[in-house]
Amino acid sequence: MSDMSTPSKPSLWARFRASDLGHAFLRSPGAMIAFGLLVLIMLAALFAPLIAPQDLRDATSFDLMDGFTPPFSANEFTGNFYLLGTDDQGRDMLSAVLFGLRASLIVGICAVALSALIGVTLGLIAGYAGGRVDAVIMRAADVQLAIPGILVALLIFGLTRSLLPTGLRDAMAIYVVILAIGLSDWVSYARTVRSAAMVEMRREYIQAAIMMGRPPRAILRRHLLPNVARPIFVIATINFALAVIAESTLSYLGAGLPPTQPSLGTLIRIGQQFLFSGEWWLLFFPGCVLLVLALSINLLGDWLRDTLNPRAVK
Repeated sequence: MSDMSTPSKPSLWARFRASDLGHAFLRSPGAMIAFGLLVLIMLAALFAPLIAPQDLRDATSFDLMDGFTPPFSANEFTGNFYLLGTDDQGRDMLSAVLFGLRASLIVGICAVALSALIGVTLGLIAGYAGGRVDAVIMRAADVQLAIPGILVALLIFGLTRSLLPTGLRDAMAIYVVILAIGLSDWVSYARTVRSAAMVEMRREYIQAAIMMGRPPRAILRRHLLPNVARPIFVIATINFALAVIAESTLSYLGAGLPPTQPSLGTLIRIGQQFLFSGEWWLLFFPGCVLLVLALSINLLGDWLRDTLNPRAVK
């Protein structure tokens, strides 16, 4: 009797390389570079407490004598060397950028998740139900589209902050920013998912599921959602960059995170105050990190949109 060995299951990397998405990714140098930069940035933010030279959560680690130390040089009074210099309080800018990047990414990820949850849910309901339900949801989306997203975020931020006790405003600031950005950016998901769901509703498998008496929740979750997932991923990728920029804009306007909780936006706002006095590095390094982060996400989102578009010319 011959020895029959069970064939080994292909690894995740092998299956990815064999897929259409993996084949397109490996043939796109721009997408690979953007993905590599994004992974590097996220790892730096994730391990910020371990790799940052200074713990910004400990105010006793700051030395005012180290204030305004230029980058790539030692302080003339203390002799301490700081790679990216220090700010007016003696905070190490490399540590500030790492912790600020971490806060901006947390806000961006959570805000995109919140807006996608709201938008996808309302889009599925509108596409499935139609009629008055669809009209009400879409008119609400039209009203929000008539107002710039940053103004909607500012309005939600101001209303939410006014309802909080004064002692909790700084501690709850990051949650308020996530709520403000998330509630201001659900429309793109809802409109796209509604259009895709209305197309799927004409398919025979949906009509068969309705005829079999399947409950609406099961149809939405098991039939409609998997078939409208492609545009959701594309929108979420692009909106991730927009959410990070929105957080930076809110913080720059003084309506985001407080200076005690550094983000890229708060660092840029603080650096702008000292730009014309010669301390250029306070604005330059956070701005460069924000630029590289937004550019890498946008390049990856553009590639994903072109790859997942069945009508694109390959």
